Formats: sequence, C-alpha cells, structure tokens
Amino acid sequence: MAHHGTTTHALLESARYEVLPTEGIAENVLKHVPAEVTVTVTASEHQGLEATLGVCEHLAAAGRRAVPHIAARLVRDRHQLRVIIDRLAEAGIRDIFVPGGDATPPAGSYTNALELLQDIHELEAPIDQIGIAAYPEPHPQIEADSLARALWDKQSYATYMVSNLCFDAETIMRWLYGVRAEGIELPLRIGVPGRVELARLARVATKIGVGESAKFLMKNPSTFARMATPGGYNPQRLVDSLTSLLDSSAESLPGLHVYTFNQLQATEQWRTRKLARV
Repeated sequence: MAHHGTTTHALLESARYEVLPTEGIAENVLKHVPAEVTVTVTASEHQGLEATLGVCEHLAAAGRRAVPHIAARLVRDRHQLRVIIDRLAEAGIRDIFVPGGDATPPAGSYTNALELLQDIHELEAPIDQIGIAAYPEPHPQIEADSLARALWDKQSYATYMVSNLCFDAETIMRWLYGVRAEGIELPLRIGVPGRVELARLARVATKIGVGESAKFLMKNPSTFARMATPGGYNPQRLVDSLTSLLDSSAESLPGLHVYTFNQLQATEQWRTRKLARV
C-alpha cells in the first residue's frame, strides 16, 4: 500500500490551485496559499484579459508562481498578443495556459486555441510551459470528434494538458487511456474540485462546461447529497479513486489541478490535512 500513499501524496504535494480573477483575490492567495503552490488565474469574458494579467503580475511581483489563462477568443489580434507576451516576460512569467475561451463573438481574429498557439510559437515567446485544455467528458459547445482532433493538433505546441472538471474517476481514466492510445503523450494534470460549497459549484459549473457532471450528480443523489452537506463537497473520494486506478497504470502525473472557485482557505486546509495523513 505504500505506493498508493506516495501517489496521493505526490498528486497533492504538487497540486496547483485555479482561481477566478475577482476583486481582492491576489491578497487572498498571498494570505491562504503557501508559496510553493502554483496558482493559475482564469480568463473571464466579463472582465477581459486585463483582470487575469493584473492578478498574475501582482502575484509574480510577490514572488509567487502564477499562470495566466490566455483565452484565445479574448485576444484581439497578433499585436495585442505581442503586448501580452512582453508583459509576461517583464513579470518573469514563463508558464501559461491557453484555452479557446467562450467569448461569442470572439474579441478579434482568434477563434480557437490552436490559432493562438501557432502565433505564440511564431513570435518565439520566451515561455517554457504551455498548458492546453482537455475534456474527459463532452463539452456542451464542442463535438467529441473535434475535441479529440483539437488535442492532437495542439499537442506539438504545448507541454502539458489540464482536464476539465469531472467528478468520476473511471470516466477520467477511460478517457486518458483512449487519448494515450491515439498518441497524445502530454503530461496530464487532472482537474478536481476543491473543498467547495454546492451552491457556488452549481453557479459556476454550467459556465465551464461540466454539463455531464451536473447530470451525473442528478443521477447520483448520494453524491449530490454529499456535496450539499454543510461544509460542502469533499474531493477526497475522487482523489482516492483516481490514485487507486492510477496504481495499476504506468501513467505519471505531474500533480492535481484544483478548481478552488476561490474557496482557498477551505481547499488548503483540506490539502494540508490530507498530506499529513498520507
């Protein structure tokens, strides 16, 4: 069983926390998140990329590792991309995450992540790590076939992938074996929810493409009930199921990607407690 513990420990120890660029979030990160934990900052159509970049610059200036989500559909053109790249270089940020984004219509000439990734490559941006989005479950706006093709097309421009929120370990592993069989070799950070209250999760879930997970919760009232308990959803069972499935696989994973929905204190308390136990 030692191996099982080590896997859980490794996944939690090198976990990243995703936050939404709301007012005061940078101070909140500095207060509740230990310095060794990397924080990724989502791109909000509502606030534009400025909010994302601002939070990342604030965190980087405080010596933190911050990863901005540069959503393709929020970038106007190649000129604005150049400006963003220069700002990141200035801030010492060398890791970015490039989702397509949901802005409809798009802000400018980019309609998907691949187009932006190609331009980042051509501009020879001083970036070491580039993450892309992966979908273990169907995305409400995108056909499954085009998701698989997009992953294949984007692979050569990226260094890792992050899976969208999914509550079911077997779905994630089935999908992972499927893409590995198709020749997708990028390291995967598995996306899991943090220690989240149901009401907050439900509000954001529909916005980030977890329709299938919402249906899964409706079909599994016990999961729904567990999430609705005071104190909110505990991601532990999902993490445990993942590590038990991973133990029988040769897959090496660089760590979890935790969707915190800005509930940083509760998520960090959960991670610290769990680390102490394993």
